[in-house]
Amino acid sequence: MSALQAWVDGVGVLGPGLPDWSATRAVLRGESPYAPAATVLPVAAALPAAERRRASSVVRLCLASGLEAVNACGLPADTLPTVFASSGGDNANCHAICEALASADRLLSPTRFHNSVHNAASGYWGIATGARTASAVIGAHDASVAAGLLEALASLASEPRPLLLLVYDTAYPQPLHRVRPTADSFAAALVLSPQRGVHSIGAITLDARAPWTDAAPSAVAHAGLETLRRNIPAARVLPLLHALATHAEASLALDHGTSRRLALRVTQR
Repeated sequence: MSALQAWVDGVGVLGPGLPDWSATRAVLRGESPYAPAATVLPVAAALPAAERRRASSVVRLCLASGLEAVNACGLPADTLPTVFASSGGDNANCHAICEALASADRLLSPTRFHNSVHNAASGYWGIATGARTASAVIGAHDASVAAGLLEALASLASEPRPLLLLVYDTAYPQPLHRVRPTADSFAAALVLSPQRGVHSIGAITLDARAPWTDAAPSAVAHAGLETLRRNIPAARVLPLLHALATHAEASLALDHGTSRRLALRVTQR
């Protein structure tokens, strides 16, 4: 197989000053100004009451963006395999556990413990949607967006059925923030399909014979959004979202380690 390709059938976004895909698309197109503001996380209404009380910021972030993407494409959420990709997972919970372990009382609550695993968001997604489909969970530091896309494209090639890709990150509190500064919470969700459909807004293609490039990482022309791209690992998906929002043909280079980038091509219907 010389190329891996996926059609984007639904998009969800939640980030600083970006409450959803509609607002993000308008900013990316230059139709609306970007107004920086702290990310507002909605209540995880899709979860049963007991799980809703235990849901962390990461879970609320993922449910909001993921359900937006799924609702846009019209497919049942419980039919979609998933790929979750995050550089750190639940960073606030990591901070709270470190605080507890550094205190005189080192006991951890069961909720803290089960929210600490990197696949916690995937588990809550299954509870909220009833999905029992396969789920891959990726953690690749600053390369997590590219690694998640690569996993999703490979999954579509091996099993051609629509899937949901969700990339996300949350901020670390101090003192961890000093060594891993992440500005705020950001998530983007993409429903990817092996074939073009009525909801398709563009295609992502990876040349399997030349998947890497030495080109500089793709940036966003908008200064405020470029700051987000640089300061939140998951926001490195913004050049891809820009191409989809503006219906542009684009060659993208996404971080995949210190010395190479993933070479993607975005085309339109």
